[in-house]
Amino acid sequence: MHKLGSLARFPKHDVEKGLILAGGAAGVAAAFNTPLAGIVFAIEEMSRSFEEHNSSTILMTVIIAGITSLALLGNYSYFGHTSESLAFGKEWSAVIYCGIVGGLLGGIFARILIEANKGIEGSLGRWMKAEPVKFAAACGFILALIGLASGSTTYGSGYSEAKTLLDGNAVLPESFGILKMLASIVSYVSGIPGGIMAPSLSAGAGLGANMAHFVTSAPAGATIILGMVAYFAGVTQAPITAFVIVIEMTDNHEMVLPLMAAAFIAKLCSRLVCPTPLFHTMAHNLLGKSSASRKSAESK
Repeated sequence: MHKLGSLARFPKHDVEKGLILAGGAAGVAAAFNTPLAGIVFAIEEMSRSFEEHNSSTILMTVIIAGITSLALLGNYSYFGHTSESLAFGKEWSAVIYCGIVGGLLGGIFARILIEANKGIEGSLGRWMKAEPVKFAAACGFILALIGLASGSTTYGSGYSEAKTLLDGNAVLPESFGILKMLASIVSYVSGIPGGIMAPSLSAGAGLGANMAHFVTSAPAGATIILGMVAYFAGVTQAPITAFVIVIEMTDNHEMVLPLMAAAFIAKLCSRLVCPTPLFHTMAHNLLGKSSASRKSAESK
């Protein structure tokens, strides 16, 4: 969407910021058939730094993306329907544990990606710039090793693995969540990112499955969903988007309050290790690189 702004005549404030946010929100809405989450993502990010006069552009883009997705694929729930729930009381301990663990690990993941986006220092960074193809090949080799260690479960978006975990039919290694997180980091550092949102949901599901072994008072399926929300909220520091997108994906409204609580706990924990939100920082880095490229072209 930001690139589109350079090919057509849009107001300056739309080109600089609004189109980036509109494209991100539309992507959320269309990729997962979660139009409400797309709108919430736009509002949550907009309240952080983007101007209010971008709202009409953003919301219209999300609506168009949602309608296009419905026209092409029909109405569906990304992960199908789940009926998991938590009884208030002892089972809510899963909310606290998942919120803390998911938030801290999500914050660590986001912090690593932010630092990588700034540029890797030292001899590794110099080799990366001098030999980008060889560096990418080395990252591919590491991804292959991670894939072997995971039983070939870390390749792709992780949709199938997360779906089987939610359905209770998964036969995955206990290390799946951590390995998926590491695979996403290596993929991003290689310069050929394989996505952030969908892999984060699958990594969160894996972490939730790990937590289910420790929080035996809560249903395993509910803990997996809490892990998804907590880790996703830790990565994005957008808690409202996190619980709305998972509610829409799983068609489960019984877990609204536990998911909300886990998402906000995760955000607080994430900020302890990653003070600046991931997408906010990446958007500003994109603007900085775009501005530098434009100035370089003008000077020539």
